[in-house]
Amino acid sequence: MILAREFAIKSPGVPVALAVALAAAALVYCRGWFRVRRRLRQIASPWYPSAFLGGLLAVWIAAGSPLAACDEYLLTFHMVQHLLLTAAAAPLILLGAPALPLLHGFPGGVRARGLAPLLRWPPVRALSRALGQPAVCWTMAMVVFLGWHIPAIFELGHRSAPWHALEHASFLASGLLFWWPIIQPLRSTPALPRWSAPLYLFLATLPCDALSAFLAFSDRVVYPAYLSAPRHFGLSALQDQEYAGAVMWLVVTIAYVIPAAIITISVLSPQRKHPSNPLRETLRAIAIRPGVGERETS
Repeated sequence: MILAREFAIKSPGVPVALAVALAAAALVYCRGWFRVRRRLRQIASPWYPSAFLGGLLAVWIAAGSPLAACDEYLLTFHMVQHLLLTAAAAPLILLGAPALPLLHGFPGGVRARGLAPLLRWPPVRALSRALGQPAVCWTMAMVVFLGWHIPAIFELGHRSAPWHALEHASFLASGLLFWWPIIQPLRSTPALPRWSAPLYLFLATLPCDALSAFLAFSDRVVYPAYLSAPRHFGLSALQDQEYAGAVMWLVVTIAYVIPAAIITISVLSPQRKHPSNPLRETLRAIAIRPGVGERETS
């Protein structure tokens, strides 16, 4: 009831631009998936669109649902938004193998005269190669995550709607970059050596754990905006901050340790050939019947 009331007061309807953008992305993806699945059995499984659409749903929950209307009152909700974008929406979108479905979801004329020349443009190709490097992906994700939690920058996003929208967009973009080398949605993605993928994930937990511990154990409210915000659920501003830090620590640990464990088990398993993408192959084996497709296509 509290969420619904705050949502009705602050935002009389879901953000139209976000709803339209997500609906358009879903339609383009589904159109492309239905077009290519007849020729490429490797992506015929409904696991792919389920993952992609689940990622879009996570974006909407984070930025367009009643949850989005309460982030200025409780830091815990604000933290859940960030985690939904980086630890849920981003990996699910990439697990949907979006390259081919999105490309083929557009009309042929748009692909031939618009997207193809853009993707072949040398500056775009150079930028994609640079952003695809694991070190760059890791660094940019950590800079965005920690940078937006600097009190002065946090307060800027808290007071300004455009800056708040930029904050959400940057968390989603950095999340996509972070998970890119792990999920490898394109065959041309520079692959991490199998042994280094768990290290990549483990090192990402360290700055997140440091920030969550700082929030959970600090004896003062770090973000002044929450001192004057209306209180809900009987939480003081300091208690809210403690819960926010605990939520961050728990979710980040689960979101990074489970994929690291899956990859480690795959690397150490001597019984079978290592898949090119152990994380996605394991998730597909859980979600669908074996044998739908043997190799990666997107």
